[in-house]
Amino acid sequence: MHVPDGFIDAPVSVATGVVAAGAVAVSLRGARRELDERTAPLAGLVAAFIFAVQMLNFPVAAGTSGHLLGGALAAILVGPYTGVLCVSVVLLMQGVLFADGGLTALGVNITDMALVTTVVAYAIFRTIVKLAPHRRRTVTVASFVAALVSVPAAAVAFTAIYALGGTADVAIGKVFAAMVGVHVLIGIGEAAITALTVGAVVAVRPDLVYGARGVTGRPLEIRSSPLAPAAPGQVADGPAADAARAPEPDDAHAPEPDGAAVPAAAPKRSARRVWWAGLAAALLCAGVVSFYASASPDGLEKVAHDKGIDKKAEDHAAKDSPLADYGVKDISDARLSGGLAGVIGVGATLAVGSGVFIVVRRRRAAAESERG
Repeated sequence: MHVPDGFIDAPVSVATGVVAAGAVAVSLRGARRELDERTAPLAGLVAAFIFAVQMLNFPVAAGTSGHLLGGALAAILVGPYTGVLCVSVVLLMQGVLFADGGLTALGVNITDMALVTTVVAYAIFRTIVKLAPHRRRTVTVASFVAALVSVPAAAVAFTAIYALGGTADVAIGKVFAAMVGVHVLIGIGEAAITALTVGAVVAVRPDLVYGARGVTGRPLEIRSSPLAPAAPGQVADGPAADAARAPEPDDAHAPEPDGAAVPAAAPKRSARRVWWAGLAAALLCAGVVSFYASASPDGLEKVAHDKGIDKKAEDHAAKDSPLADYGVKDISDARLSGGLAGVIGVGATLAVGSGVFIVVRRRRAAAESERG
């Protein structure tokens, strides 16, 4: 859904730029409350992962493809404020390095793809989590629904922006019907990717999932006869066992597992394994799997072509970038060129995103130190 230059007129582009700048400024402040020493590096990885998965266009219908927007995924994993920043970093890298999404339309894209998707998705996610049983499965289901709704919500937002500043003479009703119709289908793919990713992280390290905080419940226990000796790492039943099983503060935000026995109190563990696994997945998606992505136009491109809006598109300011169109200039092998461009993009997004979030985290630490 990357809006190119020329689709939206200058006044509305400037207005959305102001909205986007305000959203980023507010998110920088809000992210201080969401990030800690473990999640700050992971936030940079989330941005890199979203960049990688956005390269994987999947077919939907009638010669149209879709790709992850990522607002729901980022908000649930690292928090809504940090999520806005994650997607904004991705859009900035795509526009500057890969000529994907107009530079004058950067405000439109951040408002639509970062702000709207994140706010809508996280509001729906929190509502479901509060009303549904407090289990890990609830987090996964809520992720699916939130991501599903966030995509057509972004399509509605684009239609509203186009109604205010669209440069082509096209009936808004037709744009609305076409955009929402195709993006409902794309939302299904978004929902599947989001739920699978969130579910995988929750299954391994629920303490690292921002949206899972507060989803508490009594952990299931393995009980044995009080007369049987306790196995290594197992506490027998009884008063002492009940005391040993009592959750400690570190467990306050861990969701209840679905049928799995877990220790009542889990010590803090390093997030390095999750970080390396996420980086490997991002590199694999961008460097290898992206070659097999659908070549069909995405939802906005298809609608723009069918309605004649694409005639208003302007040349991208970064069209001569050595990485334009997700290929490395002067490398003739398409597989190697695209894969290398994807790997470079993951690295650049990871570096910029991690830098931003580490600085935000340090500013929070400095503020806490001054108050202390």
